[in-house]
Amino acid sequence: MRLKRLGRGLLTILCLSQASVVQAGAQAEEQLSASVQAMMQRAISDHAASQSVFSSPQAAEQWLNAMSPRLAKRVPDELARRDFLSTVHYEASRAGLDPQLVLGLIEVESGFRKYAVSSSGARGYMQVMPFWVKQIGTPEHNLFHLRTNLRYGCTILRHYLDKENGDLFRALGRYNGSLGAAEYPNMVKGAWQHWTIR
Repeated sequence: MRLKRLGRGLLTILCLSQASVVQAGAQAEEQLSASVQAMMQRAISDHAASQSVFSSPQAAEQWLNAMSPRLAKRVPDELARRDFLSTVHYEASRAGLDPQLVLGLIEVESGFRKYAVSSSGARGYMQVMPFWVKQIGTPEHNLFHLRTNLRYGCTILRHYLDKENGDLFRALGRYNGSLGAAEYPNMVKGAWQHWTIR
């Protein structure tokens, strides 16, 4: 039993040491107004819906069948892949975001690596900075947990879109901590095109 725990611990350390980030920037911590902080806290604390946000089971199957092959090399296990895609679709839709945009952002930010950690400390699929847990979450929130990471990332991107009056270019710049530079927003937009259903 002790050997098993040691093996799992070493595997976690190995995953963390191997994790590298494609495009994590230096997102700045900002002072949030009380109303924005409260709204974001509510968005983070809400539980997952017990039903799908797809318009029908057929729509869900069609979307999953279109997205799944594109992710197969990075997530070989079909059940894990479908769970990941369903969670992305749910969290993105819940935040009023295009799920394919979120897939593009994840591709650029972490390359779909769950345990990716940037040099600035951003974590997980959507490279969420730990200061967000202090601002809008609770100490037990684990930014490496799939749903938690996606919920934070989607809520933060929605916040930046609202702050920038729907300007995706500027919102992506804020998300990455590179506001005003074109490279990151253009990379995400390019990746988004890859995920768009034609």
